[in-house]
Amino acid sequence: MPTLISFFLMLKLSMIQYSLVMPRCLKSLTDNVYQDGDMMINVFLPLYTFQTNPTEGRENKDIHQRLNPNNYQLVIALKLAIEEINTNALILPNMSLGYSIYNAWPSQEETMNNFLICLTGQVKTLPNYNCKSEEKSVAVITETIWEISSIIGTVLGLYKHPQLTIGPFEPNMNDPGKFPSLYQMASKNSSLALGMVSLITYFRWNWVGLVISDDEKGVHFVSELIPEMERSGVCVAFMEMIPVGHIFSVTNSYVYITPIVRNSVKLVIIYGITDSSLGVLFRMWRHSYTGRIWVTTSKWEAISAMRHFILDSFHGALIFSQHHGQISNFKKFVKAVSPSKYPDDIFLARLWEVYFGCAMSNVTCKSLKQCSSRGSLEFLPWYHFDTVMSDGSYHVYNAVYAVAHTLDKMLVHKVNVQGMKNHGRINFPPWKLNHILKTIQFTNPSGDPVTLNPSKNVYVEYDILNFWNFPQGLGYKVKVGMFSPYLPPGQQLSLSEESIEWSTGLGQTPMSVCSESCVPGFRKSLQIDMALCCFDCTLCPENEISNGTGKYVDHCVKCANEQYANTERTHCLQKTVTYLDYADPLGMTLACLSLCFSTITILVFVAFIKYQKTPVVKANNSTLTYILLISLTFCFLCSFLFIGQPNTATCILQQTTFGVVFTVAVSTILAKTITVILAFKSTTLGRSMRGFPRSGSPKCIIPVCTLIQIIFHGIWLVTSPPFVDEDVHSEHGQIIIFCNKGSATAFYCNLGYLGALSIGSFIVAFLARNLPDTFNEAKFLTFSMLVFCSVWIAFLPVYHSTKGSDMVAVEVFSILASSAGILGCIFIPKCYIIFVTPENNSLKVMKHRFQWK
Repeated sequence: MPTLISFFLMLKLSMIQYSLVMPRCLKSLTDNVYQDGDMMINVFLPLYTFQTNPTEGRENKDIHQRLNPNNYQLVIALKLAIEEINTNALILPNMSLGYSIYNAWPSQEETMNNFLICLTGQVKTLPNYNCKSEEKSVAVITETIWEISSIIGTVLGLYKHPQLTIGPFEPNMNDPGKFPSLYQMASKNSSLALGMVSLITYFRWNWVGLVISDDEKGVHFVSELIPEMERSGVCVAFMEMIPVGHIFSVTNSYVYITPIVRNSVKLVIIYGITDSSLGVLFRMWRHSYTGRIWVTTSKWEAISAMRHFILDSFHGALIFSQHHGQISNFKKFVKAVSPSKYPDDIFLARLWEVYFGCAMSNVTCKSLKQCSSRGSLEFLPWYHFDTVMSDGSYHVYNAVYAVAHTLDKMLVHKVNVQGMKNHGRINFPPWKLNHILKTIQFTNPSGDPVTLNPSKNVYVEYDILNFWNFPQGLGYKVKVGMFSPYLPPGQQLSLSEESIEWSTGLGQTPMSVCSESCVPGFRKSLQIDMALCCFDCTLCPENEISNGTGKYVDHCVKCANEQYANTERTHCLQKTVTYLDYADPLGMTLACLSLCFSTITILVFVAFIKYQKTPVVKANNSTLTYILLISLTFCFLCSFLFIGQPNTATCILQQTTFGVVFTVAVSTILAKTITVILAFKSTTLGRSMRGFPRSGSPKCIIPVCTLIQIIFHGIWLVTSPPFVDEDVHSEHGQIIIFCNKGSATAFYCNLGYLGALSIGSFIVAFLARNLPDTFNEAKFLTFSMLVFCSVWIAFLPVYHSTKGSDMVAVEVFSILASSAGILGCIFIPKCYIIFVTPENNSLKVMKHRFQWK
């Protein structure tokens, strides 16, 4: 109570100061429009707004208040609803509703003065005293900022007097404990933030500026908007909170204007009250932001009422307006409104004076009779007076019907009727309306359901409007879309993009992004100390792609094993299956070499069979020679197991055949070398050694060495046999099919065993190289083992440095080279004697050089 008393004292002082500066019939705190009825509704509407007029020759701008014609639409909606109800025999029969309209000023003191006049019935108010002869008020309708509505609600709450607010929904006023008799006609704006973010993401915008009124409503809206933006990957470029009650000068307005002007962001969301300092700020700088995209609510429609609309920065703005049905009689009713029809309406008289030049009487403050019917509101441009019912007017209309339906229920059911008859009228105590207003549900004349219970109005559907500049110089609102939170995600926003007319100079859909979207093949790389929407674009790593844009390229996607990325990193292509094929030049070359060498070996074998009785063939055991030629033939032919598409059989035969035939070949060379040594020893040690070479003892070396290799291969095949495998990484764009060795240890043990045999053969042959014999081939055996060892020693590093099918080619080449080395070093000299110098291939020459004993 001390707070209310101090408030009333401040109110008296402000009234005295205000009366000293206000000229008569211009505007007055006590302006009131009254129409009598059996039951009265008191209404407080913001009929005046701030305006700025530039002063000639100065930069300063004068700020004053003038009647807002678009706000007067609220009065028309009120009168329409009252007249429809009074002429409707189905609602409140034999009773009439009246109204008393007061102006709700921007300041709390001025509005509270009118409120006290309403309560007490006297211009000179005494708090808590009622000087009215008869109290017929049953409800109060208010449309002010929440601070003023909360003060009125606090006072009315003491008397449980119903209060219906028609402004935007205020969460702070939705508290039955603090405001037991306050009802909000507007639904919760819980879907507004979601709708705006849906619009932003539809156009792939992600860099947004916020200009918000610094009040409870603005803070609540931001608390819903920013989380929605974060969930959708939208970043805040800047956020300016504008004090609601601040009076701007040109100097201090730059404090709020500069961040907006300097920032390159194209998209700005405005949320606040147009009649507050935020509205004044943007009227002062309405030509400073051309080329921007503004997203706001229907409360900002009037701010685009500019004389040169083509230069207006709000051209192309997108407006979220609550979706509701249209009252069919509204436009017809607007045409009939004039001072002659409502001669006691001082607000209408001032409107006619401003727009139609109809002078007002200084005595009666009414329009002169000779011009009272001049003009019509429908002739005014829409940005001065819109014949389409606004959200506020729709709520006023519903509020009147809510009171009427409540009174009708009380009349029909005769609930707690006080004073059954009082001069032919029935009086209802205002506090008794509350229990019905809390649960009232009805359908208004437009067919829309109406309820005052906020828990049943959780979501709101929005029409999306766009300001057009057609014809040139005039503004026109066009519905370009709709947002409905009741639909499934992804279908909530419906938009006709081709119908949108963007700001002047923008021929196509503008972009508001911190960084341009990464093109396919690139991914986002965040910038240090910057928002998530600010990034650089870097090329995707090898074998990874990105084929989307914007938020869809945060990461590159790795191609599957059977696919590879194209050079642009935009698509995964199917890899081609490859192996060492006969159709490839390399495979064909190796196959031809293998065939040629095997053919040559067979020809040598045939030649040796033909000349088997000659000394050069008989020398050093012809049987071992035949075994060596046969094994070399298989060595050359086993190369074919490595060429062509591998399968399980070929993979097993590759290593088995290779190991066995080479073991036979090397062990045969070892046996031949030992035979040479034993042959020489038999001639020098006597007759006891002569029969040893003929006994076949050196030939035992071959099966023994081969058996060891076979046993080893058997263990290999049982424990970890070779198998068909795929290499998807070695060659770009190719899947290489190859034979996996199964056990790398077994493979290298195989090579090690062959290496030991070959080194042993080399050492033995090297020691016997200078033994005297006519056809001594110890030197040739030495060279053959030297070539063999050199090839396979070089094979190891080369094999490990290659990949894919090249590894197979290296192994085949090593097989051919080592086999060709043995064939050439051992048999070319003998073939030379057989075919080029046959005279040396005789027993006579042989005996001449060396004689067996």
